[in-house]
Amino acid sequence: MATRIVQINMKAQDDSALGRFWAEALGWGVDSEGPGVTNLEPVGFHYPDPAAVCIDIILRPEPKTVKNRVHLDLATTSAAHQAELVARLKDLGATLADVGQGDVPWTVMADPEGNEFCVLEPRPVYRDTGPIAAVVVDCTDPGAMARFWGGATDWTVHEVADDHASLRSAQGVGPYLEFVRTPDTKSGWNRVHLDVAPYPGHDPAAEEARLRTLGATDPGIDQSVISWRILVDPEGNEFCLLTPR
Repeated sequence: MATRIVQINMKAQDDSALGRFWAEALGWGVDSEGPGVTNLEPVGFHYPDPAAVCIDIILRPEPKTVKNRVHLDLATTSAAHQAELVARLKDLGATLADVGQGDVPWTVMADPEGNEFCVLEPRPVYRDTGPIAAVVVDCTDPGAMARFWGGATDWTVHEVADDHASLRSAQGVGPYLEFVRTPDTKSGWNRVHLDVAPYPGHDPAAEEARLRTLGATDPGIDQSVISWRILVDPEGNEFCLLTPR
């Protein structure tokens, strides 16, 4: 058994407005499964497919107060493309951000609700990922996180070093999942997290039990009124185990 990463869950004070920003930023389509939920996916996409990790933006009243531990890196194909994308994102409402990055070749930005993301300089490794090069998770132990997520999902571990690790779908398509060592500690609930789902025909309860044997734990909240399960990975990052589709 294994799960697959199907989407990024992002909280917002205005899900519709933030959805419009990210749809324009990525060139994706916008939908909604109900009030307070904005769904983003590539035009013509058949969910779920490893060629893309979709985005669900969920209405929550709490404002963002700390740097997100999960963010997106956007891919570019040339220096000109990077400059054009940064300019276009500014026109859409993004701003430049300083997270202590210093003099780096990529551009750190924040979306209209303050969520950090990076516009990368062109890198050959991301030439076929689509607009999202990677979903990046801050952590204290990249190797341990790669072992957990490599076991939790059917994604393949590509690289493990002291300060970073990366995984990608076993089909070799779509964005990477990357873990980067940072000195920061987790504070409060993540406003951006991963959603995973078992394959059709797999038992969600059995999959939850398997994830727990790998190191997932319970966040200690009442989950009696929801149809999915919320778990936390070994570094305390929340993620949702959805119903198979």
